[in-house]
Amino acid sequence: MSVLNTAQDPASGQRPRPVQEVEEVTIRFCGDSGDGMQLAGTQFTNTSAILGNDISTLPDFPAEIRAPAGTLAGVSGFQIHFSSRDIHTPGDKLNALVAMNPAALKTNLRDLEPGGILIVNTDAFATSDLHKAGYKASPLEDGSLKGYRVIPVKVTQLNRQAVTECKLSPREADRCKNFFALGLVYWLYERSLDPTLRYIQQKFSKNPAVLEANTRSLKAGYNLGETIEALPVHYKVAKAEIKPGTYRKITGNEAIALGLTAAANLATTQLVYASYPITPASDILHQLAEYKRYGIRTMQMEDEIAAVGAAIGAAFGGSIGVTGTSGPGICLKAEAIGLAVMTELPLIIIDVQRGGPSTGLPTKTEQADLLQAMYGRNGECPAAIIAPCSPADCFHMVFEAIRLAVGFMTPVFLLSDGYLANGAEPWMIPKLEDLPRIKIAHPDAPNSNGNGEAPHFLPYKRDERLVRQWALPGTPGLEHRIGGIEKEDVTGKINYEPANHEHMVKTRAKKIANIANEIPELKVNGPEEGDLLVIGWGGTYGTILTAVERAQRKGHKVAQAHLRYLNPMPKNTEAVLRRYKKVLVPELNNGQLSLLLRAFFLVDAVGLNKIQGRPFLVGEIEQKIEEMLK
Repeated sequence: MSVLNTAQDPASGQRPRPVQEVEEVTIRFCGDSGDGMQLAGTQFTNTSAILGNDISTLPDFPAEIRAPAGTLAGVSGFQIHFSSRDIHTPGDKLNALVAMNPAALKTNLRDLEPGGILIVNTDAFATSDLHKAGYKASPLEDGSLKGYRVIPVKVTQLNRQAVTECKLSPREADRCKNFFALGLVYWLYERSLDPTLRYIQQKFSKNPAVLEANTRSLKAGYNLGETIEALPVHYKVAKAEIKPGTYRKITGNEAIALGLTAAANLATTQLVYASYPITPASDILHQLAEYKRYGIRTMQMEDEIAAVGAAIGAAFGGSIGVTGTSGPGICLKAEAIGLAVMTELPLIIIDVQRGGPSTGLPTKTEQADLLQAMYGRNGECPAAIIAPCSPADCFHMVFEAIRLAVGFMTPVFLLSDGYLANGAEPWMIPKLEDLPRIKIAHPDAPNSNGNGEAPHFLPYKRDERLVRQWALPGTPGLEHRIGGIEKEDVTGKINYEPANHEHMVKTRAKKIANIANEIPELKVNGPEEGDLLVIGWGGTYGTILTAVERAQRKGHKVAQAHLRYLNPMPKNTEAVLRRYKKVLVPELNNGQLSLLLRAFFLVDAVGLNKIQGRPFLVGEIEQKIEEMLK
């Protein structure tokens, strides 16, 4: 599988290193939160995408905003899985790890495969640095790393030498060392420097000294690869065979922002996004704020309650009202979401889930808000719930959220999560003509009641799907009143009658149930019936798919189904579940979907639950599949 280059290089007089072709590689950059690991990882991702690899990423941010430098709490990481074939996950075990300090090494070493490449910045392993990370002795000297291919590099020292002529302060020089490490990894995996050099040129064009320093650091790291004897080969990952089209790298938060913008423009309706900053949803607000020229209005509110109130007000005024947050914000928005349910206004609530409860793990991923979205409000308060399955799918499911919200006059939850929000993958940019059109209609004349009285608007008069009309305030003849106190059906008058309340509660629930008639049926990947169905939702899709495909290659009668519509579920969900002898439900929570499946359909669903702030590994699901098949 290796390709040996044996011709002598006329410039250096040396023979080039041999190149070994591999199908896929998973690497992780990690260091202190100020070491620029997210930037290095992003640049490696962009370069790999340009080269035609399929990619999947997993950024890992420290939970504390200003954790002390060099401590375990301040470690930041970025994982990239790139391949010459179609992939669905950011990878299980690491093939290579770049550790910029002892704390980064200690928190990430467990994920490196035996014999994996470990590039270590030895300049950061002073006694004080070791003590901050909890080491009693240097792991570089005590033999604890003998199971790995350790590449010791004086990154800090060599980087400073590379930028000496740029006349930077030591602190400014050290800020370039992420590009030095990146250059070395570029050499190791035969990546071109050109995309990153263009980025440096654009980013630092107004600061020539910094521009020159980062350029020198990147090239110095790359050139170092030729001299390190511990790296006898470089590795090549060929282009992936992907569907022809124009692609870009996209994260889930970026996809949501673009999806909201595209949907609103195609619907020729203004979109108002009202939000309060919260990790990991804040990037949606940041991105949408740049789209003013497309008619997008963003509002950073003083708190979560104000944010959802503003979005409801926008919906009342005829705009597409959207609010975004994470689990703690959903708690605060709960009463106002109930108001949107009672008034039957279209509202999109984006919940980028994170580890909880309370502040919990603000930068880590979890799927623990499903029951909160389902039942986390007072009274009988139903809302539609959908969930994207990948970063790119966030774009398409935002269209669905808007379609269902305005089509059924109801709040709709879009349940993303920290992994989807920050993870990236290639996304084929769709053609404008292929995107769905969302039809929005407002009445322009009052209703006739047929009894000879003057026509007047009936705010809760419903169509055959039990959906009321969306009247714009200020339209002559359509004066009406809505609010949080129970209303009389059809007329919208305040009504405390017991029978009316029960009727309205059941009507609102039936309206949500009717959504099942306008969503796709649940699809199955694998045999139509068999020994085991693995069913999931949200960001577990890629890991489940990969584990199931491995089981299928072993000859097992295993299938996968993935729920993107959670309330209501597709009409054929029960039929699908009953075609298999056993049902496995992997979730990043303590068993919320499995609870619903057992309650709704009386199936003996078995949960595989992980609550560690980290996505599933393929091997974890694969092992559970084998266990259940025994």
